[in-house]
Amino acid sequence: MPELFSPTPEDRFTFGLWTVGWQGRDPFGEATRPALDPVETVERLAALGAYGVTFHDDDLIPFGAPEAEREAIVKRFRAALDRTGLAVPMATTNLFTHPVFKDGGFTANDRDVRRFALRKTLRNIDLAVELGATVYVAWGGREGAESGAAKDVRIALDRMKEAFDLLGQYVTEQGYDLRFAIEPKPNEPRGDILLPTIGHALAFIERLERPELVGVNPETGHEQMAGLNFPHGIAQALWAGKLFHIDLNGQSGIKYDQDFRFGAGDLRQAFWLVDLLETAGYEGPRHFDFKPVRTDGFDGVWESAKNCMRNYLILKERAAAFRADPDVREALAASRLPELAVPTAADGLAELLADPTAYETFDADAVAARSMAFEHLDQLALEHLLGVR
Repeated sequence: MPELFSPTPEDRFTFGLWTVGWQGRDPFGEATRPALDPVETVERLAALGAYGVTFHDDDLIPFGAPEAEREAIVKRFRAALDRTGLAVPMATTNLFTHPVFKDGGFTANDRDVRRFALRKTLRNIDLAVELGATVYVAWGGREGAESGAAKDVRIALDRMKEAFDLLGQYVTEQGYDLRFAIEPKPNEPRGDILLPTIGHALAFIERLERPELVGVNPETGHEQMAGLNFPHGIAQALWAGKLFHIDLNGQSGIKYDQDFRFGAGDLRQAFWLVDLLETAGYEGPRHFDFKPVRTDGFDGVWESAKNCMRNYLILKERAAAFRADPDVREALAASRLPELAVPTAADGLAELLADPTAYETFDADAVAARSMAFEHLDQLALEHLLGVR
């Protein structure tokens, strides 16, 4: 069975330049690895069986680079993509590293910063579309505050809406086939970040002028940092038709953003996530947004990239085995899960009110005595995850 776990481009696995290119620098320590050439990243990912690569503008082109240097870098990068066949399905803009964005980009109190952030984003959108991207992610890592007086959140949301409305206007007028995906995160680097969860982002999107152009890009660790169930959040994004992109990694509980390789951390949630994506028919990239551990050299970088994909494929196989197991199907029926798909009152309100079995003769005590048999069902899932069934 090992050949089942070797990725191919058809699996649609993608990585950001900033992931394998992370040098291991953190708030308490300097880099443990040298910078990685984006062209080498493209070549190595293609050799591992990846489908595509993604980038922030500053990952590819140094901030403030002269136009001639920019053109040379893009030409070399495009040549590597053509040579390897790697796609660029998504891109984004860095509005968080340079000190000018210390108070945010789209919601900075300083109007000059907000205008610069929009122009920086629009410029990279042109490049993203040129390279074939159809999704543009927006992570507002600096859009937030540490103190109550520093940011009027209601007005900040006005400015956030203004930014997305302008971006939507731009791609519409340019005729670009491009949609936006908001990436929620509760905190870090700001004390509190605006649009901190999937639910916050979904509510915000409905207030936009072109809500059809904007969805979400949830990240595993970000929802878990808030103590939330990531598969449940993904299910709601799918239900809303707003899962435009997804970032996969690993996280162990409510703490800083760990960005482990996919499969590390909460393995049970990873199992249910893969089961959901595969059974719900999600067709977008499986994008890995992780950080190779800073204790390793480049051997560990490429090993972790390989294992992100391998772990997804292993969990995909385990989830498929779970769904195909006759004992599981029997347990699902015993847990009355098929009944959940039956409308509660398809016969309408009048018939519901007229049905005495729905209330007048309903025996609540007898129904309460029915076992849902969830414990057996959960054990079957765990045994499939552990590979003993």
